[in-house]
Amino acid sequence: MYVKIVDGEVDTFPYSLAQLRSDNSQTSFPKQIENDALESYGVYPVVYAEHPSINDRTQKAERNSEPTLVSGSWTVNYTTSNKTTKETAQYDTDLALSNRSLRYVYLTETDFYALSDVTMSSDMTTYRQALRDLPSHSNWPNLEDNDWPTKP
Repeated sequence: MYVKIVDGEVDTFPYSLAQLRSDNSQTSFPKQIENDALESYGVYPVVYAEHPSINDRTQKAERNSEPTLVSGSWTVNYTTSNKTTKETAQYDTDLALSNRSLRYVYLTETDFYALSDVTMSSDMTTYRQALRDLPSHSNWPNLEDNDWPTKP
């Protein structure tokens, strides 16, 4: 992926080597074009920054639409911002739904212990009750791995 720069500003992004060849049809380019040659046409490789570490519940990161010059490299970065109260509430609603689905799977996996002809151990009874009690957990719906009960 490349960017074409004119007068220090982004002219075209994304830009390709095919576009460079088309824009300069009277020029014969080698199969592999060196960066020095590209720079003479105002064409630079683009680097994509890693996704920033954010709190998914309260923050969002959006990839910028154009690269900026960062430490000598044209880089597509992210802009981070805080979620609105509505977005945070929707995140919690979605997470609660997901956690309830996972809890249902865990309960279903142990349903056969609740059949009338099977004696359920006290550990299994405690585990199943802990699963049913998860929505009243202090961290609900933002559960950590250690908030989930351990299956006996």
